[in-house]
Amino acid sequence: MRVKLDPRTKLFMIFVVSVIVMMTATTPILWIIRIIMTFIPIILLITEKKYASALRFCILYIAALLLTFFFLSEESTGIFKALLTGYCAIIAQFLPAIITAWYVVRTTRIDEFMSAMQKMHMPDGITISLAVVMRFFPTIKEEYSHIKDAMRMRGIMLGGGNAAKMIEFRMIPLLFSCVNIGDELSAAAITRGLGGKVKRTSVVTLKLGAADYLLILVFILATAAFIVFKYII
Repeated sequence: MRVKLDPRTKLFMIFVVSVIVMMTATTPILWIIRIIMTFIPIILLITEKKYASALRFCILYIAALLLTFFFLSEESTGIFKALLTGYCAIIAQFLPAIITAWYVVRTTRIDEFMSAMQKMHMPDGITISLAVVMRFFPTIKEEYSHIKDAMRMRGIMLGGGNAAKMIEFRMIPLLFSCVNIGDELSAAAITRGLGGKVKRTSVVTLKLGAADYLLILVFILATAAFIVFKYII
């Protein structure tokens, strides 16, 4: 069952999770709170039928947790184990914010986002910049997929084992595409009258529903519990 959330609720989720990941989890209860908050956007991705993204994030996060807590002990020696431990710790620390941001980007339409930002009375400079960024990364992903397909049709697989050819045949076209896409998105924003002096209207009607209030309450309680167990108890 698809859970329809207001863009303001999604932005609140990003803010809360970003604050939580900046505070290190040092006890089991803090890790439990962080894990619960991480799996909420993963479950929401599943409700949106983004099964591939949800599965990738779930496997990556669980693998990082298992390697950090069970397979890589603090007594582990060697440069490789030290680097792997640090890498897994970074993933476990910051992946919740990445998962939440990915969910917001993949499930929020630009018109809904613009309407939500207008209701929050955000400056047009911030609104337009975030709107362009939200469209930029999914477009870049599609462009890279097209470049990869074109290279495969020409028989170029991973640059033929040559890293230099990999950069030449895939990364350089992608960089030029990034420049063109950025210009096109900026031109589209100007064409639609974004940033003009006249107040922008929207056909989208936003209203917080029961799911929004429930998620906001859950994240507020989780944040309060995290702060209490970390700094007070």
